[in-house]
Amino acid sequence: MSIDYSRIGLKVGIEIHQQLATPSKLFCGCKAELSTNPPEFTFYRRLRPTQSELGVVDPAAAFEFQRGRGFQYEVDNETSCLVEMDEEPPHSLNEEAVDACLEAALMLTARPVDEIHVMRKIVIDGSNTTGFQRTCVVALGGEVKVEGKRITLQTTSLEEDAARKTGEKGSVTFYRLDRLCIPLIEIATAPEIYSPEEAEKVALALGQVLRATRKVRRGLGTIRQDLNISIVGGALTEVKGVQELDLVAPVVEMEVQRQLGLLHIASELKEKGVDEERLSEEFVDVSEAFKSTKCKVIRTALEKGGTATALRLKGFSGLLGRELIHGLRLGTELSDYAKFWGRVGGLFHTDELPAYGITEEEALKLRVLTGAKDGDAVVLVADEREAVLDALRAVLERAKAATKGVPSETRAAQPDGVTRFSRPRPGAARMYPETDVPPVVIDPLRLQRIRERLPPPPEVKLAQLMKDYDLNESLASQILSSEYADLFERAAEDTSISPSFLAATLVETTKSLRRQGIDVSNLSEATIYEVFRVVNAGRAAKEAIPDMLAWLAKNPSKSVGEALRSLGLGTVSGDELEAIVARVVGENRKLIDERGVGALGPLMGILMRELRGRVDARTLSEILRKRIESISGGRKPS
Repeated sequence: MSIDYSRIGLKVGIEIHQQLATPSKLFCGCKAELSTNPPEFTFYRRLRPTQSELGVVDPAAAFEFQRGRGFQYEVDNETSCLVEMDEEPPHSLNEEAVDACLEAALMLTARPVDEIHVMRKIVIDGSNTTGFQRTCVVALGGEVKVEGKRITLQTTSLEEDAARKTGEKGSVTFYRLDRLCIPLIEIATAPEIYSPEEAEKVALALGQVLRATRKVRRGLGTIRQDLNISIVGGALTEVKGVQELDLVAPVVEMEVQRQLGLLHIASELKEKGVDEERLSEEFVDVSEAFKSTKCKVIRTALEKGGTATALRLKGFSGLLGRELIHGLRLGTELSDYAKFWGRVGGLFHTDELPAYGITEEEALKLRVLTGAKDGDAVVLVADEREAVLDALRAVLERAKAATKGVPSETRAAQPDGVTRFSRPRPGAARMYPETDVPPVVIDPLRLQRIRERLPPPPEVKLAQLMKDYDLNESLASQILSSEYADLFERAAEDTSISPSFLAATLVETTKSLRRQGIDVSNLSEATIYEVFRVVNAGRAAKEAIPDMLAWLAKNPSKSVGEALRSLGLGTVSGDELEAIVARVVGENRKLIDERGVGALGPLMGILMRELRGRVDARTLSEILRKRIESISGGRKPS
């Protein structure tokens, strides 16, 4: 689907969040790292929304409370203390984190504030034990350049990361407190991005500046992008949690398609004369129609004493099954609201019936009992009565919003780029001052000291990589943008392996392993570096590196030596290699007689299948070529 983004008035703003590589957390001395130990103890909490200083309850907080969830927190004493448990006031701001944030801000020509004041941002989804997140603005303004265009920055902030979600069971969500309070830098751009491709380039440019400081953490989970997306006639939608850079453009593309689809549906409803006034809370108990149903969901609900209740949506026939983007329909949007507000498993609607064990006769009864006419759709939810009513009220509100177009909401990015409803957008009432942390004055001498040691900007570093290591621009740019830039330079200095080969391994081989479903985040820099050292020492061939990395990613607690033994990748001695080549040549003498040196390719294939990862391919090719030429006299195939 080709879209003219300038015609539809696309605007995108990016908020990039990156963990800072400080030894300790933002408000205490605990280790700023994820724990590999089992939790030492747990505790349970419920969180409630509070009024702001203006006496207003934030809608996002009210929404989370409506879900009625409880939270179980897992703790170990190395990475968490009474501060994370909200049993002790926060300590002073981590000064090392402040310096790192100031360094990034100055690289982006932002203006540091005179005094840093910590604020509380209400969050009661359980990701923080306090019911709020601590955040503070460190600098204002600034810019990032992308292909000659200047993108204005709004703020550079310092905040605490959230607790790490480890699972759910019923109405309880489980969190580990190791990640809570790890320092994060947040950089927010103005909505001056006008295409999906530009959004990805801006995110890349910001990431390169942050990595240039060498004061940020690397790897999946240490960085995420939140995107604020709008089009003319649509609504501002906040998409949270885009962790992969190459997902930024697809998320923008699909969100635009979703909003265009919703605007088209609103236009159709208007033509039919359907507005929110025609939609009313007329819930009908239709349990009797399904007393003998084969639909497992409905049967289970009724057997537990629940109800099957329906809602007629006037004029919505054919629209609930309408695909907005691949895998997402208007019915899906209604279902997401029902799940979140009503805590039900989902819903059925007449655009998809008969199906799921619901017969054509039952679908007809459903329409009759609700008084649905030809142009109407019917939504059905089966569960305990209170949950059903909450779910249908949410469905009704979402249907009313559909008559107007696109609701303003917060959505979560999925791995395929599709977004799903997460919660209402927060309001201004969610922020208020933190009284337990004293302000931090930004001294001019401190700024001068940081300015004097600013690293080179990314474009200068790119030129250095190309010059110092003889890399082409594409490979140098990939390394600069990757999480392995420091590791690359270290390995290039400490080994005799070709820098181009090292770079390709770090950016292309790891990408290939990810595509195979291998979790390369299990590979520490120390492990990858040791693989390079083993190859450099001649204990394994370069061709063995992909297999070694794959094995080590699947067995993160094992050593490189164990990988070599398990894979049988010990190198072959010179005499042994000569003997193997002689054997294969002898077994294929007829092929050499027929093709001369043209037999080199087929015989290399045979040998590499036997020796892959145990011998350097170039060395093997030279030995084989000499032996073939001694037999054929260098004759080329006719």
